[in-house]
Amino acid sequence: MKSFQLANESSPLSLSSSFILPEDRRPQFSQVSKLTSIPIIDFNNHGTNNDDGPSPLLIQKLSQACEEYGFFQVINHGVPSETCNKMMAAATEVFELPPEERGKFFTTDHTKPVKLYNFYLNVEGQGKVNMWSESFSHPWNHIEDFIHLLPKNGFQYREAFTEYAKEIRSLMNRLLSLISQGLGLQKDCLQKRLGEEPILKAQANYYPPCPDPELTLGLAVHTDLNALTVLMQSEGVTGLQVIKDGKWVAVDPVPNAFIVNLGDQIQVLSNGRYKSVHHRAVTNKMYPRVSLAMFYGPNKDSVIGPIEDLIDEEHPPMYRKYRYAEFLEEFYKQEGSRRMVKEGFQLQN
Repeated sequence: MKSFQLANESSPLSLSSSFILPEDRRPQFSQVSKLTSIPIIDFNNHGTNNDDGPSPLLIQKLSQACEEYGFFQVINHGVPSETCNKMMAAATEVFELPPEERGKFFTTDHTKPVKLYNFYLNVEGQGKVNMWSESFSHPWNHIEDFIHLLPKNGFQYREAFTEYAKEIRSLMNRLLSLISQGLGLQKDCLQKRLGEEPILKAQANYYPPCPDPELTLGLAVHTDLNALTVLMQSEGVTGLQVIKDGKWVAVDPVPNAFIVNLGDQIQVLSNGRYKSVHHRAVTNKMYPRVSLAMFYGPNKDSVIGPIEDLIDEEHPPMYRKYRYAEFLEEFYKQEGSRRMVKEGFQLQN
């Protein structure tokens, strides 16, 4: 893979002061827990009941992971490995385009549907500190409406993505059904609550080797604002870390697995029973890492709030109702900070 470059630069990046975080925000690798990683759920072992519905064991395992971790890996998920490999190769090639080609996508305007950009943190007395990564994002519903905007430099991104998105949509539907049933709800409950025409976004991230991983981050600490994320990552390169019991835990890549995590909207809909937890990406000196996140969120007009069936005297509502557009507005207001968006919709019981 080529040297890491900003889309509008011609020389490789060095670890200049614009990437160095204050001490209290650095990764502190010595404090990362050696705890076994997040749960791995095998759809083959815990798959279906005799009536072809999901087995109670699968629902129980998945529900436990949602309550205790907010993250899990799925294996034997039914998405062909060939489709995944093609997609990962195509996503990697986006970051290998010549700077002048990548420059066409580089923007700080988040209203653009197809864009290449860098995340940053606002640090008091220091201004913007860039994350050691580059991200490429675009929608993944109604692919035909924006496919012409995607890179077309003689490689297979458009074809690979169309095929991959179809498979991931099917997996997302299955996961949302299982998560609904884990809450004791009808299998289509969450999809109905999130609304027709959900907001679907894809985000590929590139983390180049870093001269001093102790001083910076690939992605800052955050929760996902959407409802559900399915992540594919480079095999053999660890970077994702999640909070468990107040400690950072590394999520080691498992061959042919997807990482699934819950976003803020599922925490709100489940009235706090299921967790949207803080996570981050760290860097390493030796290897580049690519990840591809597929996000599923409500449409802007969906009204989100704790589901009535999950509220009783012992479990009063933890959040007020809101239109998702209001949540998004607050999310963008907090750009550059450690966002605490859902906390702003919390009720004081």
